[in-house]
Amino acid sequence: MSMLPPAGGGTAAADPIIDTGALLAAAQAPNGSYVDTVELTDDRHLTIHVYSTSMMQTFPVQVQRPADTNQKRPVLYLLNGAGGGVDDAQWGLTTDVLEFLAPENINVVTPIGGAFSYYTDWKQADPVLGLNKWKTFLTEELPPIIDAGLGTNGDNAIAGLSSSATSVLALAESTPGLYKGVASYSGCAQTSDPLGRSFVEVTVETWGGGDVLNMYGPPDDPMWVANDPYVNAEKLRGLSLYISTGNGLPGQYETLNNPHALPGPYGLANQIVVGGVIEAAINYCTHNLQNRLNELGIPATFHLRNSGTHSWGYWQDDFKHSWPVIARPLGGV
Repeated sequence: MSMLPPAGGGTAAADPIIDTGALLAAAQAPNGSYVDTVELTDDRHLTIHVYSTSMMQTFPVQVQRPADTNQKRPVLYLLNGAGGGVDDAQWGLTTDVLEFLAPENINVVTPIGGAFSYYTDWKQADPVLGLNKWKTFLTEELPPIIDAGLGTNGDNAIAGLSSSATSVLALAESTPGLYKGVASYSGCAQTSDPLGRSFVEVTVETWGGGDVLNMYGPPDDPMWVANDPYVNAEKLRGLSLYISTGNGLPGQYETLNNPHALPGPYGLANQIVVGGVIEAAINYCTHNLQNRLNELGIPATFHLRNSGTHSWGYWQDDFKHSWPVIARPLGGV
């Protein structure tokens, strides 16, 4: 592992973990995944390049360190949307969420990669989207590296938007005890019924160019049901849950030249029409999940907005609204 000097001449002396680099250098997962290199941006921000044994590839992982690093702190895993953060659609570039979290005593960890993968383990490699073992990476490889390398207190939360809003629920169900708080913004929890599969197909095939047969197999393959957050909702019991969606109707961010609207008349029209249709369907999914959790007697905070399309302005607001819910069970915040 090599430690690169901070960009802009900053120092990392205020953070004992970054100052020596010893813990990061030694951090490994049980399956052999390890820290390859580390880039320091300033005394609060770094990028850890993690080699994934399961995917045989190195991925950058962006980290914002806690305001106070003198004791062990929890971790928020913050997942980007369908593009995996490989594009510009990133929390750090599109919202002020990192600035909002800057005063908080929490490690914010965002992996870059996994475009159109739903952050799940695929059945087999895809000719276009490659080898995807993201559930393994996010639940078995990255957490032990983060815990050891950054000296955390072992308490975790996870949040995601759009397709990753589906993923965070599935990840929490797959690994009981890994997360204490989960926030899902504008995601369809259903994946194995016809409506849910259509969302997956649009994301993976239409947008990503991949093939869902390589992901979960044909519609009757049990992998579809095994990875369906709605079907497996009982496994969400005991978590501090926040789930939000708009209803597809234009709202405060659907105005021309709004900083949270797609640029120009065409962009705005796309946000209203395409983003509206997507969010209206997700609104239906979210009400189904609410009914399901109510039937099971599982408490959750639902924020069902009376307007809003599938777009970043609402996700920025929803994150801030969700923060007390997902931070509540975390020690050291």
